[in-house]
Amino acid sequence: MTITPDQLIQFSPLHRLQWEEAQQKYVILYPEGMVELNQSSAEILKLCDGSRLLAQIVAELEEKFATSGLTNDITNFLNVALQNGWIRQA
Repeated sequence: MTITPDQLIQFSPLHRLQWEEAQQKYVILYPEGMVELNQSSAEILKLCDGSRLLAQIVAELEEKFATSGLTNDITNFLNVALQNGWIRQA
Protein backbone atom coordinates (compact mmCIF):
# COMPACT_ATOMS: atom_id res chain seq x y z
CA MET A 1 0.00 0.00 0.00
CA THR A 2 1.43 3.38 -1.01
CA ILE A 3 0.28 6.99 -1.02
CA THR A 4 -1.79 7.93 -4.06
CA PRO A 5 -1.22 11.54 -5.18
CA ASP A 6 -4.86 12.17 -6.12
CA GLN A 7 -6.43 11.09 -2.81
CA LEU A 8 -6.89 13.18 0.33
CA ILE A 9 -4.79 12.15 3.32
CA GLN A 10 -6.42 11.88 6.74
CA PHE A 11 -5.07 11.02 10.18
CA SER A 12 -6.53 7.73 11.42
CA PRO A 13 -9.57 8.05 13.72
CA LEU A 14 -8.14 5.08 15.68
CA HIS A 15 -5.07 7.12 16.68
CA ARG A 16 -4.56 10.49 18.33
CA LEU A 17 -1.82 13.01 17.57
CA GLN A 18 -1.04 15.16 20.59
CA TRP A 19 1.68 17.22 22.25
CA GLU A 20 3.15 15.49 25.32
CA GLU A 21 4.55 18.03 27.74
CA ALA A 22 6.56 15.41 29.64
CA GLN A 23 8.47 14.34 26.52
CA GLN A 24 8.41 17.82 24.94
CA LYS A 25 7.32 16.30 21.63
CA TYR A 26 4.34 15.16 19.64
CA VAL A 27 3.23 11.56 20.02
CA ILE A 28 0.74 9.23 18.38
CA LEU A 29 -1.48 7.55 20.95
CA TYR A 30 -3.37 4.35 20.23
CA PRO A 31 -4.86 1.57 22.37
CA GLU A 32 -1.71 -0.57 22.27
CA GLY A 33 0.76 2.20 23.09
CA MET A 34 2.45 5.38 21.98
CA VAL A 35 4.87 6.47 19.25
CA GLU A 36 7.15 9.46 19.85
CA LEU A 37 7.61 11.68 16.80
CA ASN A 38 10.42 13.95 15.72
CA GLN A 39 9.50 17.50 14.70
CA SER A 40 9.46 16.76 10.96
CA SER A 41 7.10 13.81 11.35
CA ALA A 42 4.76 15.80 13.57
CA GLU A 43 4.67 18.71 11.11
CA ILE A 44 3.69 16.33 8.30
CA LEU A 45 1.01 14.54 10.31
CA LYS A 46 -0.55 17.81 11.54
CA LEU A 47 -1.43 18.53 7.90
CA CYS A 48 -3.14 15.15 7.40
CA ASP A 49 -6.61 16.45 8.19
CA GLY A 50 -8.50 15.02 5.23
CA SER A 51 -8.48 18.29 3.27
CA ARG A 52 -5.09 18.00 1.53
CA LEU A 53 -3.49 15.96 -1.20
CA LEU A 54 0.18 14.92 -1.09
CA ALA A 55 1.25 17.85 -3.29
CA GLN A 56 -0.54 20.33 -1.02
CA ILE A 57 1.18 18.94 2.08
CA VAL A 58 4.56 19.16 0.37
CA ALA A 59 3.90 22.73 -0.84
CA GLU A 60 2.80 23.93 2.62
CA LEU A 61 5.84 22.43 4.35
CA GLU A 62 8.28 23.73 1.73
CA GLU A 63 6.79 27.20 2.18
CA LYS A 64 6.76 26.99 5.98
CA PHE A 65 10.41 25.94 6.17
CA ALA A 66 11.59 28.00 3.15
CA THR A 67 13.04 25.01 1.34
CA SER A 68 12.36 22.77 -1.65
CA GLY A 69 12.87 19.17 -2.67
CA LEU A 70 10.90 17.62 0.19
CA THR A 71 8.61 15.48 -1.98
CA ASN A 72 10.56 12.21 -1.65
CA ASP A 73 11.13 12.53 2.11
CA ILE A 74 7.49 13.40 2.80
CA THR A 75 6.20 10.66 0.48
CA ASN A 76 8.46 8.07 2.12
CA PHE A 77 7.31 9.08 5.60
CA LEU A 78 3.64 9.06 4.59
CA ASN A 79 4.04 5.59 3.10
CA VAL A 80 5.41 4.38 6.45
CA ALA A 81 2.56 6.16 8.26
CA LEU A 82 0.03 4.53 5.92
CA GLN A 83 1.52 1.07 6.47
CA ASN A 84 1.45 1.62 10.26
CA GLY A 85 -2.20 2.69 10.10
CA TRP A 86 -1.53 6.24 11.37
CA ILE A 87 -3.12 7.77 8.27
CA ARG A 88 -5.55 6.71 5.58
CA GLN A 89 -6.56 8.00 2.19
CA ALA A 90 -10.08 9.24 1.60
